[in-house]
Amino acid sequence: MTRWAVLAALALSTTGSSCGYHTVGHTIALPQNVHTIAIPGFVSQSQTFRIEQRLTDAVVREFNARTQFHVIHEAQTDADAVLKGTVLAASATPVAYDSKTGRAASALVTVSIQVTLTDRQGKVLFQNPSYLFHEQYELSRDLTSFFEEDSPAVDRLSRDFARTLVANILEAY
Repeated sequence: MTRWAVLAALALSTTGSSCGYHTVGHTIALPQNVHTIAIPGFVSQSQTFRIEQRLTDAVVREFNARTQFHVIHEAQTDADAVLKGTVLAASATPVAYDSKTGRAASALVTVSIQVTLTDRQGKVLFQNPSYLFHEQYELSRDLTSFFEEDSPAVDRLSRDFARTLVANILEAY
C-alpha cells in the first residue's frame, strides 16, 4: 500500500466513526410523541414555608425557557407526560459562628427532592429519588439593618435544581 492510501484509509476510518459527543440541548431522551408536560405543584413533606411552590415555579420557568414543550400546571388527561416532585426534607443549619458574639454568621440550606416523569400510560420516562441541593448564605450581623438572606438562598437553590433537572431529563443523564 502506498503512503497516500494508508493516510486516506486512516482519515476515512477516523471520520467515519463518531465519538458520541453531541451539542448540548439537542439530544432529547423523551419519546417523540411528548409535546405537553403537566407540572402540578410539588408536594412538601417538610415544614419549610412554600418551598414546594418555589421549586415548582423554577422548574416551569426552566422548561419554558429551554424547551419547546407546552407546559401546563395541572395533571390533566390531555398532557403527554406528568412531572411530579416531592420535597422530602428542607433544613437550614448554621455553618459558621461569629467568634465575638457566638451567634451564627452563615447558614446552609439543604433540600432533598424526589422527581418522577411519567407518560400517559404511567410508564416512567425519568426518575430521580434523591436530588440533594445546598445553598449557603450569610446572616446579618447588624440587627438594625437586618435583611433575611434565606429567601434569596432558596430562590438560588430552586434555579440550580430546575436547571439540573431539565438538563437531566433532556439529556437522559
